[in-house]
Amino acid sequence: MALSSNTKGALLMALAMAGFTLNDALSKAVTPLMNVGQLMFVRGALTTILVYLVARHMGALGHIRMLMQPMVLLRMLFETLAAVTFLSALGAMPLANVSSILQSLPLAVTLGAALFLGEPVGWRRWLAIGIGFLGVLIIIRPGPEGFTMASLYVLTSVLFAASRDLVTKKIGAHISSLAITLSTAAGITLAGAALIVPFGGWQPMSGSTWLIMTLAACLIFVGYLAIVMAMRTGEISFIAPFRYTSLLWAVALGMIFFGEVPDIWMVTGTIVVIGSGLYAFYRENKRRAEAARIAATLLDPTAAPGRSSGP
Repeated sequence: MALSSNTKGALLMALAMAGFTLNDALSKAVTPLMNVGQLMFVRGALTTILVYLVARHMGALGHIRMLMQPMVLLRMLFETLAAVTFLSALGAMPLANVSSILQSLPLAVTLGAALFLGEPVGWRRWLAIGIGFLGVLIIIRPGPEGFTMASLYVLTSVLFAASRDLVTKKIGAHISSLAITLSTAAGITLAGAALIVPFGGWQPMSGSTWLIMTLAACLIFVGYLAIVMAMRTGEISFIAPFRYTSLLWAVALGMIFFGEVPDIWMVTGTIVVIGSGLYAFYRENKRRAEAARIAATLLDPTAAPGRSSGP
């Protein structure tokens, strides 16, 4: 049985979240060994080589000239900034906490779509967005001194990631997902190279560290490609909730490999964020269904409820 576009998009989103979260765990494991710039450079260079080889094999390199389009370059910029801020937070916060805050990303995308793309958002979804970000505050629990740098980094990462997702929808379908992935990996590599010295300089890497980084590059390649394909395959309102699968991976990996046990604040805040997100998606799907029904009625008045289609 053929899968619908939304089903394919949902499966791709779940695959992307698995790849990204496993990559996050590996990246967190090496943060004591190198700075963010070196991590971005090494992982990005390995990913770029992998994507290039795959793109060349599949004949997708013909799209490279198209990568100079403004939307592609803007997406590359947002992805790079999201990577810098996220990795800066990852080394200072538990993996599950970082992942929990990232669960507000669908709400941020909805907010951005309303503010910048003109998508209609009713008062119920505005309320859900507000409650969702309240859940983020519960997770972060800012003290008398305010937000920590790590929490500010991850919040900024959410902002950049939401901008990336919105821009992705504006990129023409004639540019392949592999080409976009290649540009993203190359951009992060260059940014990482520029940050190595300002962030403390190059640190020697052992064989096991290279192995971890190679595996991380493979996983982030899967994540990059899958999320681009997901955002271009299904409706954002349908596939975005599948981002929440990343939290399952993050909690399990944090407990098994880093001894991180989620506290009651993190659990409570996560429930609030996810609950708000799911309600926002429910309202969005209901709005779309109502809009489709009205459009169908305008096109075929005989289909209106209570009106007979017979003579």
